[in-house]
Amino acid sequence: MARPERMTFGVFLAPFHPINENPTLAFERDLELLEWLDALGYDEAFIGEHHSAGWETIASPEVFIAAAAPRTRYIRFGTGVVSIPYHHPFMVADRMVLLDHLTRGRVILGVGPGALASDAYMMGVDPARQREMMDEGLGVIKRLFTETEPFTVKSDWFELNDGMLQIRPYQHPSIPLVVASVQTPAGVTAAGKHGAGVISLSTPRGLVRETSLAELWSIAEETAAEHGNEMPREGWRLSIPVHLADSRAEAMEDVRRGHRNVTREYFEKTLGHAGPDVSDDSLLEYVMEHHGVIVGTPDDMIEAIERLQEISGGFGGMLVRVEDWAPREKILRSYELLARYVMPHYQGSVAPLQASNQWARVNREPIHARRVLGVRTATEAYYGGNSSGEGS
Repeated sequence: MARPERMTFGVFLAPFHPINENPTLAFERDLELLEWLDALGYDEAFIGEHHSAGWETIASPEVFIAAAAPRTRYIRFGTGVVSIPYHHPFMVADRMVLLDHLTRGRVILGVGPGALASDAYMMGVDPARQREMMDEGLGVIKRLFTETEPFTVKSDWFELNDGMLQIRPYQHPSIPLVVASVQTPAGVTAAGKHGAGVISLSTPRGLVRETSLAELWSIAEETAAEHGNEMPREGWRLSIPVHLADSRAEAMEDVRRGHRNVTREYFEKTLGHAGPDVSDDSLLEYVMEHHGVIVGTPDDMIEAIERLQEISGGFGGMLVRVEDWAPREKILRSYELLARYVMPHYQGSVAPLQASNQWARVNREPIHARRVLGVRTATEAYYGGNSSGEGS
């Protein structure tokens, strides 16, 4: 198994907000969350693009990132994702280069075919062609990022005449690329073809099945080899809903009602996804067992990551799929627990502390003896000097 030396941690902010709340305040909560993650040392945040159905309300990840960037210092921002079939590829490339400069190189271009069928329907995009369009558009965007000579592309859905960017990317050699992979091999195939990273999004099928994760990554590697690219596992991220608390019972109680709401009201009744044939009372336990949802303590999350590393053969990043499923203070506490107890386990910051502590424990007796000797010597020197002075 190929483990990275340092795993990255971040979030995938779709977002999912109940439709009975003030959307302006929901946006503000999302921005405040990104500030909190930046303060906690999270590596990255991917921001979604959606246009219908009421729950996923960020229409432009680029605009949202531009608003979030000045409120943070270190965290990197990815589009999670730009739905390429909805945009002219030249405009995607040009906006991302501008954002790359405004953030001083803190952006990642994440792309996908478009997740919501209702978005594609309203824009007249044929769902059967979305993945093909994404692949074609990504190829053009990559050329615009890296080539300096004008080039022309004639497609049946866009036209580019002597296209070239007037500003080069801030990052060298280019803006990093990632492709979302959900249920089909299309995402990993496009990633391998274009030398991009992968975000595997959690779904009812595949996330915790060994054949699925391992097979999808094999497809990515095979495709990459065919196109002269490499697929380092460090660039592979998994996105999974996570909620942590001081006990598993507390964590489950925190999110049970909110999880049931988003599953039944949004994924099933709004999007038409087939839900688990279980009672509402056992829904959370079911998705924890079958869908890879992590609800519990930091130790539970470490155990889940270890299992996923084994199943996948090794991946480089964990993205918490942001859920608006618990009281605000509980959500913020969950991210803090992850940063305090899970991230250090995979980023090398705990090992030297433990090694230093173990060394001190093993050597405590001779070290303490030296300390006692030092104190005794200093004491005797002081009182011995005073005694001789008094007698003179």
